[in-house]
Order: sequence, then C-alpha cells, then structure tokens
Amino acid sequence: MEYKIINRVSKSKITTIDFNDFIIQTNFEIIDLKDWLKDEIILIEAEFRQKIKDYNWSDLKNKTVLIQCSNDAIIPHWAYLLISSKLTEFGIRNFIGNENEFKNYQIIDGIKSLDEKLFIDKPIIIKGCSDISDNNYFYSLIIEKLQPIAKSIMFGEACSAVPVYKRK
Repeated sequence: MEYKIINRVSKSKITTIDFNDFIIQTNFEIIDLKDWLKDEIILIEAEFRQKIKDYNWSDLKNKTVLIQCSNDAIIPHWAYLLISSKLTEFGIRNFIGNENEFKNYQIIDGIKSLDEKLFIDKPIIIKGCSDISDNNYFYSLIIEKLQPIAKSIMFGEACSAVPVYKRK
C-alpha cells in the first residue's frame, strides 16, 4: 500500500508574518560623534560646525548612515540634527541611533506600511521562532493593525500555533 504525503500547511491559506521580513539589509556607515568632539568628550560648536562643513559627504552616497555617540559624552540634540540635515541635503539616508534601533525602526515602519487588503478575512500566523521576538511592542502593533480585518490570528508556527484571536 502506497501513501502519498501531502503538505497541508503549504496548501493552506495561512499567511505568516515574520518580523525579519521587514528588515532591509543595507550597507551601514557609522558617524560616531565622539570623533567630532574635542578630546572625544566636549562639543565646541564652532569647531563642530566647521567639521560638518569640511566633511566629504559624497563618500557616504548609497549607504545608510547611523549617527551615534559611543562614549558617555553629553551631546545636545541639535548636534545630531545638524549632521542628519547635512546628510539629507546630500540625499543620504540616515538614522540617529545604533544598528539595533534602526532594525526596530524598520520593523515598526514595515508593520505600519502593511497593505491591509492582503490580510482581509485570512488566517494569520505571527511567527514565533524569530530572533526579533524580544520586543513585545511589535506584537501589539501587528495585533492592532490586523485584528480588525483578519479571520484569525495565531502565534508560533503552522505546525504548532497558539490561537490568539478568532472572529466570531
């Protein structure tokens, strides 16, 4: 007797959401403000503005620039804004924060940008085995976005999902 194995998961209408799918891999360049400070600790406005003026911004074309400070220097917010403004002037994508914060931003942006039409009346699984799962606010954002339109929402994997919501 011959048995045919059927993959019912692949044939189902379940839509899986994996937060990793929202992260766009990119070439990062880091501007560390400590390198722009006197003795890596003191911001002198005139010198700082001159360094911004003299910097070769075109070297950063086609990169995502993360603006951060790796030491405990107290940096006024306007200093970050000046660099962000100059990068924007040159058409360079930039983000104030570290790589992990940028990835979190991408996930939040990805959730907010989801095309709701793709999820209307569909069963949805929010992937549980993800290396991004340490930020619970992603879960609340995705639930707020999809619960009003989804048929059902589960957490985990298709083979072992925990029911979260089912429309009545």
